[in-house]
Amino acid sequence: MKKIGILTGGGDCPGLNAVIRAVVKRAIDTYNLQVLGIREGWAGLIKGSVEPLTYFSISGILPRGGTILGTSRTNPFKSEEALQRTLNSIEKYGIDGLVVVGGEDTLGVAHRLHGQGIPVVGVPKTIDNDLPCTDYTFGFDTAVSIVAEAIDRLHTTAESHHRVMVIEVMGRHTGWIATVAGIAGGADCILIPEIPFKIKHVAEMIKKRRARGKTFSIIVVAEGVEFGESNGLVVQDEKTDEFGHALLGGVGIIIGKKIEELTGMETRVTNLGYIQRGGTPTAFDRVLATRFGVKAVDMLANGEHGKMACLRGNTIESVDLKEVISSSKVINPELYKIAELFFG
Repeated sequence: MKKIGILTGGGDCPGLNAVIRAVVKRAIDTYNLQVLGIREGWAGLIKGSVEPLTYFSISGILPRGGTILGTSRTNPFKSEEALQRTLNSIEKYGIDGLVVVGGEDTLGVAHRLHGQGIPVVGVPKTIDNDLPCTDYTFGFDTAVSIVAEAIDRLHTTAESHHRVMVIEVMGRHTGWIATVAGIAGGADCILIPEIPFKIKHVAEMIKKRRARGKTFSIIVVAEGVEFGESNGLVVQDEKTDEFGHALLGGVGIIIGKKIEELTGMETRVTNLGYIQRGGTPTAFDRVLATRFGVKAVDMLANGEHGKMACLRGNTIESVDLKEVISSSKVINPELYKIAELFFG
């Protein structure tokens, strides 16, 4: 093995640059490998957009959010032509192995390419923390910190104006961000996809708080909760990406209106949106991403292909990609029970 490539796919995430930095340093210093950066995720291989990565390329990128390589939600298996161009680029640029940094969709493509004989390893990236087989994904800690700070700020205005504050957060079909940030921020109720709820019960809880003299409430809502007339997902747009996913968002507004209707209390809704994915990564995410990057290069060099670096306890290990893409990691019920202790 003489040359490896690295790409970042899917949504941007704090810590991506820390992975890139670690991959380049490990590859050059330990294994004397050349590193090619593939721009815009899988789109870079389809278009043949690559560039050499050197020490200069990674200078000063550790604290930066986003990814210096760019990213996209591109699926090279969407057509035979796109797949063939991807394979041609791998051969053309002499890429002996790929480090693929992404979530379930990006890693799903990596798994399929591995099945076609391409040496591939994965690094788990998502603020949602919904990838199985790893205790944490990098980006999650930063997102939780951002949401917890937002809850703290909204808490003071809710208390001052005697309002109900509904805070919608990301997480897709799981409630990791909502639950952990809700606990950290002292939320009075947390609504997540994994736990069915009735809005009348939420309203009753708010009215009981008011009867006890608590004239405000903080409600954290995960974007993937099912609610509304159809009791289904609320989406911003019916259009889907190349992996078939709709853009979630807007359920907080619907829930907020219903709460105001049922309680008579002034209710405001804040959708934190892309703020959760931006900015500098926390120290935890920088270290975790760095460890993942180092492990990914070791895996490629040692022939552990078709696997993903993962965190188990405090150890970085590897797991087959086919196990990772088989399901999502839902919230730990015991963790949610802890959150429930503080509801109402």
